[in-house]
Order: sequence, then C-alpha cells, then structure tokens
Amino acid sequence: MSASGGTKAIVAALAANLAIAVAKFVAFLFSGSSSMLAESVHSLADSGNQGLLLLGGKKAKREATPEHPFGYGRERYIYAFLVSIVLFSVGGMFAIYEGYEKIKHPHPIEAWYWPVGVLVFAIIAESFSFRTAITESNQTRGTLSWTDFIRRAKAPELPVVLLEDFGALVGLVLALGGVGLALGTGNGVWDGVGTLCIGVLLIVIAIVLAAETKSLLLGEAAGTEQVEKIKAAVVDGDTVTGIIHMRTLHLGPEELLVAAKIAVQHDDTATEVANAINAAETRIREAVPIARVIYLEPDIYNAAAAAAGTNPGKNPGGGTPTEGVGH
Repeated sequence: MSASGGTKAIVAALAANLAIAVAKFVAFLFSGSSSMLAESVHSLADSGNQGLLLLGGKKAKREATPEHPFGYGRERYIYAFLVSIVLFSVGGMFAIYEGYEKIKHPHPIEAWYWPVGVLVFAIIAESFSFRTAITESNQTRGTLSWTDFIRRAKAPELPVVLLEDFGALVGLVLALGGVGLALGTGNGVWDGVGTLCIGVLLIVIAIVLAAETKSLLLGEAAGTEQVEKIKAAVVDGDTVTGIIHMRTLHLGPEELLVAAKIAVQHDDTATEVANAINAAETRIREAVPIARVIYLEPDIYNAAAAAAGTNPGKNPGGGTPTEGVGH
C-alpha cells in the first residue's frame, strides 16, 4: 500500500467525521436521543483515531538511530493498535453504558427531525469517506478478498479506515433504526436498544483491529509471493547454489529484513563468494524493492549431513534446505 493512498483515505475520513460529530452533537442537544449522543462520541473517537494514524505515519519517517538501528517503521503499527483501544474504550464502552442507561430510564425523543436529518446527512458523508477508502484499497488489493486484504495488509492505515467507515455506516443505520422505532412506538427504550447495538458493533470491530495490529507488532514475515521472488533472486546457479534457510521480517509496512544462509561451492574463493553475495543483494532489491536490510551468510551445504540432521547450515527449526517463511 502506498503511503499517499493511506493518507488520502485518512484525511477524507477525518474531514467527514469532524463534520458529522458536530452535527450529531447538535442533534443530541435538541432531541435528547441517546443514539445521537453515542454516535457523536463515536465520530469524535474516529476523528481522534485518524489523528493518531497521521501522527504514527509522521513518526515512522524518522531516520534510524544507534538506539533504534532498524528505524521507526513500526510506529505505524503502534498507533494503529492505539486506535483499537480508543475505539473499544471511548466508542464501544461509552455506547453500551449510554444504551443501558436509556433502556433503564427511557424518555421520548424531542424534535425528531434533528436526529433523523443529521443521520441521513451522516450516512451520505460517511458513504463518500468509505468510497474513498475502497478506491484507494482497490489500487493495492489485487485479487484478494476484502477479508484477506484486511488480514494480510502490512500497512495498517487502509484496513483501519475501512473497518472504521464500515462500522460507522452500520452504526448510523442502527441509530436510525433505534430512533425510528422510538418515534414510531413512542417508547424511548428502542433508542437505548439502538445505542446498545452500536456499542457491541464498535467493540467487535475494535477486537478485530487489535488482533490484526497485534500480529503486525509481533512481527510478520513477507508474503508468500515476495518470499518466492527473494528465493529466485538469491540463487544464481553458479556461486550461490541454494538457500539452506531463510527468514524475513517486516520492520515496517515498506521495510523488509531478509536474513538467509546460502549454499556456495566448496572451492570458491572469498572474493568470489563476496561478489556473489553483493550480486544476490542487488537482485533481491530489484525483485522486492522494500527489502531494505539484507544479511546473507555463506555456508557449504552437505545433503547427506543435512538429512542426518548434523549439517551446520540446517534450519534449526527443522525446515527443509530451501525453506522460506511466508505470511
């Protein structure tokens, strides 16, 4: 995912949510609808989340330091994880509390045209934001399903915005349904039920976001396609005859670490091996441009010893001599 595409989607979502948050809060003041209060807090939390994503993107661009030699690329993962916490605590838990209170102490909705009008406006505004996120995501999603795209994306911004916008649209429909039932039946309990459903929805989305960003924080390997490209680039069939074992790790969305023990000919000179390693690094970067940090260790591969489990270059995890770790 390009950083510019993610930023465009974030800015679109931020602009929409700020306008919607103000409109929802005004509607709450005039109508007293708990659904509108929950939705205004939801939009305010979403606005803060987009601010966190922008801040994380800015901090991730800092240059590497002696204390952080691999840079700050994972700042984007950290701030995406904070988004899930904010969505859970500020958005979800507040909505559940407000819904419970409204069900326990129901009261009729006043000035019905305020919440209905604002909800219709919010649905239109969120639809434009969601459309922007979908358009930007389609540029990098390829043939992946939306579920796979959210699960496999190494850049967290677009999946976060997609889930937030989707949750916002569903939440608005729930709020409109709760307000509509409360107005139609004259029973304010339905407004509370709608608010409660919004809270549950936000918590579910927050849990999904937390699970995905946690995986990124722990460190994910390159995707299967990238691993295959790296394998093909390493072996030249002359000096480098194979890969004994290989590991990849995302240092950030656009930064990949590659570490491999490679098999070389037993009679190659040190100069030949060094030149072969430099050439392999060049081929890797051409095949996978985000491979920024590459460590290649030469070794003599002995098939018989590897089969017996005594070859010093054998994968300590018990993998095959050409194993690469994918996503």
